[in-house]
Amino acid sequence: MTHVDIPFLRYLDEEGRPVATLPTWLDKELLHTFYRNMVMVRSYDKKAIALQRTGKLGTFPSHLGAEAVGIGVGLAMQAQDVYVPYYRDMPTLFVRGVPMEKNLQYWGGDERGSVFNKPDGTPSEDLPICVPIATQVTHACGVAAAFKLRNQPRVAVVTIGDGGTSKGDFLEGLNCAGVWHLPMVMVINNNQWAISVPRKLQSSAPTLAQKGLGAGVPSIQVDGNDVLAVYDATLSAVERARAGKGPTLIEAISYRLGDHTTADDATRYRDAAEVEAAWAKEPVKRLRQFMAERGWWDEAQEQALLAEAAKAVDLAVAAYESLTAQPPESLIDYQFAELPQDYLGQRQRIIDKAMAGQGGRHYE
Repeated sequence: MTHVDIPFLRYLDEEGRPVATLPTWLDKELLHTFYRNMVMVRSYDKKAIALQRTGKLGTFPSHLGAEAVGIGVGLAMQAQDVYVPYYRDMPTLFVRGVPMEKNLQYWGGDERGSVFNKPDGTPSEDLPICVPIATQVTHACGVAAAFKLRNQPRVAVVTIGDGGTSKGDFLEGLNCAGVWHLPMVMVINNNQWAISVPRKLQSSAPTLAQKGLGAGVPSIQVDGNDVLAVYDATLSAVERARAGKGPTLIEAISYRLGDHTTADDATRYRDAAEVEAAWAKEPVKRLRQFMAERGWWDEAQEQALLAEAAKAVDLAVAAYESLTAQPPESLIDYQFAELPQDYLGQRQRIIDKAMAGQGGRHYE
């Protein structure tokens, strides 16, 4: 196979040592924000698994090992942007203002946990959690197309796992984003395993990022264990989309340190030595070592943060356990939606505007 050169971005090695010129935006406060959120996510993740094991939560997808991907992506977005998540995206949802108890509510079987508000309490335009893999990419295309038609300086950001890139929805969305030159950023969280299927059986291409090239979408790989690299690449891609320069595909190379979900046992198909080697590259330790080396973090701060995280998670669990369960018949509330009275008229006006070349690109 012909090798395709794809840019690769990394700032910190496995020991937290700089391997490239550090970005100009880097400062101690931002690093503390990265680290605090990563530790919070890891504490939440551990507690959620314990809740599932004791029958207080349904099947839960751990984000262990990919905290830098979720936090880096979420903090690079602006409030007016729209996030289109898949099911393993708690870190990004949290930094976008979703309380932990809402996520527990969702995985506890209550769809109200996937209806989000902004930090100020107003309804969020971020889309609900998407479990059917890859379909969220085409949803993001619709959101980005709306931004373009309305001439709004907003960006749709969508995430997907490595396994999802084998689905037709991903390729269709990728092609749509490229052809329509949409204000959209697609981030592949390549954690090496799609349930029991390894990355090498998903695609024979040397990188997943290069799938964007055939669609005319600029593509890059980043070290998904390096939150600086994830944030920097996403920040650049979001700013590029906002400036009208089109979509970007980012492949973040991480590793799923835990099981696929609590319904899975990864020891049945994954070698223990592989997992042990991946732990040596994990993102939380890497950032902590980088900050400690610069004198920006110490053991006292670490213990204070761990205590803060434990308290925050306990409060979220208490809030979740105090929620009133929905009756079984409420299930159909989420199966159908009422269309606006003038739905067909609204649809035709949007089509007429697009065909007339108003508000953006001419769509056939």
